Amino acid sequence: QAEAYRLLLVHACNQWHGPMPFLFEQIDDFTELLMPEDLLSQTSILAELRRVMTEDACQDVEIIGWLYQFYISEKKDQVFAGLKKNVKITAENIPAATQLFTPHWIVRYLVENSLGRLWLLNRPGSKLAERMDYYIAPEAPETDFLKIGKPEEIKLCDPACGSGHMLTYAFDLLYAIYEEEGYEADKIPALILTHNLTGVEIDDRAGALAAFALAMKAAAKLGRRRFLRMAAKPDICVLQNVSFTPAEMQDVAAVVGKDLFTDALRETLGQFEQAKNFGSLIVPKLRDPAEALRVVAARDFAGDLLLKDVQARVVAVLRMAEALSPQYHVVVANPPYAGASNVNPKLKSFLGKAFPNGKSDLMTGFVLRADKMLVERGFSASVTLDSWMFLASYQAFRADVFDSGSISSLVHVGWNCFPDGHTYNRGVAFILEKGVRNLAGRFMNLSDVDATVNKHLLFKERKSEERYFDTKTEAFEALPGKPIAYWMSRQFHRAFADFPSLGELADFRIGMATGKNDLYVRLWQEVSQDLCELSADSREASKASGKKWFPYAKGGPFRRWAGNREHLVNWENDGHSLQTTMHPSGDRIWAHNFNLGSIFKPSVCWTQVTDAGSSFRYYPNGYLFDAAAGMGQPKPGNEIEIMLGVLNSTLSEVVQSFLNPTRNILPGTLSAIPVASVAVKDTVAKAIQLGEADWDAYETSWDFSTLPLLSPDHRAGTLEATYTRLRAHWHGMTDEMQALEEENNRIFIDAYGLQDELTPEVPLTEITLTCNPAYRYGIKNDAAANETRLRADTMAEFLSYAVGCMFGRYSLDEPGLILANQGETLADYLARVPEPQFMPDKDNVIPVLDADWFADDI
Repeated sequence: QAEAYRLLLVHACNQWHGPMPFLFEQIDDFTELLMPEDLLSQTSILAELRRVMTEDACQDVEIIGWLYQFYISEKKDQVFAGLKKNVKITAENIPAATQLFTPHWIVRYLVENSLGRLWLLNRPGSKLAERMDYYIAPEAPETDFLKIGKPEEIKLCDPACGSGHMLTYAFDLLYAIYEEEGYEADKIPALILTHNLTGVEIDDRAGALAAFALAMKAAAKLGRRRFLRMAAKPDICVLQNVSFTPAEMQDVAAVVGKDLFTDALRETLGQFEQAKNFGSLIVPKLRDPAEALRVVAARDFAGDLLLKDVQARVVAVLRMAEALSPQYHVVVANPPYAGASNVNPKLKSFLGKAFPNGKSDLMTGFVLRADKMLVERGFSASVTLDSWMFLASYQAFRADVFDSGSISSLVHVGWNCFPDGHTYNRGVAFILEKGVRNLAGRFMNLSDVDATVNKHLLFKERKSEERYFDTKTEAFEALPGKPIAYWMSRQFHRAFADFPSLGELADFRIGMATGKNDLYVRLWQEVSQDLCELSADSREASKASGKKWFPYAKGGPFRRWAGNREHLVNWENDGHSLQTTMHPSGDRIWAHNFNLGSIFKPSVCWTQVTDAGSSFRYYPNGYLFDAAAGMGQPKPGNEIEIMLGVLNSTLSEVVQSFLNPTRNILPGTLSAIPVASVAVKDTVAKAIQLGEADWDAYETSWDFSTLPLLSPDHRAGTLEATYTRLRAHWHGMTDEMQALEEENNRIFIDAYGLQDELTPEVPLTEITLTCNPAYRYGIKNDAAANETRLRADTMAEFLSYAVGCMFGRYSLDEPGLILANQGETLADYLARVPEPQFMPDKDNVIPVLDADWFADDI
């Protein structure tokens, strides 16, 4: 039975070779299939397939794509594991690394707003829109558009088609178009496959599955018998590496003929040596290969096997060139995502030369490539990561997009764009219309909700509510860096036009990368104070001090105005070690970004990568700055207080969300913030003073002097009463800081005329004082629980200070550190203070379990 089944299976495969040669090869013997011995057993793979692939599961052809994505998932994991070890993506691994199955609702959005929109422009009375649930109608009708006379004229291409998900839905929509035009149902599938759809792919398996999926679409419409008689085949061009030696080029000239063997053809024949690597990014030099293909394919070289082989390769190149020619009305794609730094050197170099403004990532290269495949007024539709919309590294790419045409529609999906939990999960789907300048595009924001929200359902909800932003391209081009800030209001646009940028008043930089923080960086408590210089005001002063350790700003948690001053860096002898130690590669200094002209000067600092929003702090003389923190300094004649005030305002937070809504706070973004000349110096100075006083009230500050609980201003008859008075003082500090921050916001909001859009209020949780429990502990606990925790922590700090006094670290008679890090002995101290209010323990051994000691000393 098993042997008979194998024979039947071979016969069936050979029978299917006729209608689907792209999927079933002609074979002679079942051994060519390497079939398992137990195909007929109840535990075989065949039995498992029958069990899990139910009729319901197979109702939609997209199951093919899901199966293939699962099939290559293990290979994908291997490739990404290799990237962590700096193993680049090779040509053969590009499919596994970059294929990501597109959710069906996004496929429908892309196809309906490109192919569907093109048809509705040409047939305003069409009822096609009634079946396009994901179509976003334009704000105003277009009058100048690409003219289409009949359905057969439409040409659509997916240049990275994978298993054909985009093409199969395009088939459905085209079928509806043909039906509406009155075509006979049994003729439509062949017309679509013959005239309308082309797919390009580098993965042989994926290309075969795409062709199979389209064939199944045709079969579903025609029925089995008619499908088997249909001569039309899906047009899926699977790119192959084809090369010719210099000697073979002589034969090519003979095959092609002198008239057709032009320089453009010669160059084109040499462009496909790396077709499996470069894919659809190849732009054929021969602009119209169709005629050359017709002539070459018609020639008969049956009597010359050598020329026949050359002819076959020339035909293969011309077919690929034709598929990549600029002939399409619509290009739809989920292009590959891979940063240029992760791909193999040949592909990286090719991408940089072919698409210099899209070289950061394969996806941006493909978007620019799609434009070159279109005829004028055509549509390209893509789903990509959203990084290109905002990051400075994509500014030239955005300029190219704007130069080419307009964004007619965009859905900013954000997190959870793809359903497989992949890290490439923050996406955007958009439609570009080539050659149409300054079209008012429609934008929908789905990125402003939690990542767990179902974006498909949210799209439907917001479409029904018509929650769109209608924005023209010129609005983006007028902004610094040209970000796609589609939700920005006209008043904010006026702010950019009316006020100078912060970059005109201040310089912003990223700080130093030591390359070895574990060697060069310490917490201040880890080193002797004798080796520290905390207030050098220049490189010369730092070197003259002879000290080793200097203050180092490393960013830190969300905190405004002042604080996060905890680290030191080894800058001994003007940073000689950092400035001279070579990288193991031997080609550069390991550390970089020294900012030698800016160190040790008063600065504004921030944390570069943050989930908590931006916060900016003042740092006085004496600091160097780490790569985890940015630094900014006012240019001569400008005040650091205005700079810090605008950065810590609600205006700054909103503008940053326009220019760069990512976790990275970059100098270019801050430089672009518009800044009005306002009177905030006193307000900001008070905020800095409060922030510093709060930071220095704890032992974790190197400027700590004494415990607030012991201050004469708060001391009462009992510890409980003292704490009550101190807590009232902290309430006052928090209220004062809240008032200062809101006043700062109000000043800037009024200056920009944004009273209708922004409010000055600052929530208590964002008043970044350690004495504010709402900030210190967050909102997880209620107010009563936070108060209990604050009281307990204050008592713990009191005990810590008491132990410090017992060890001689602190004294009730002098502020700050006494003995611990200054080389002074107990005898030296007693000589200066012969009758201290509290005598330190002589041997620094404290019997903490001795009840009498506890009673006497505490």
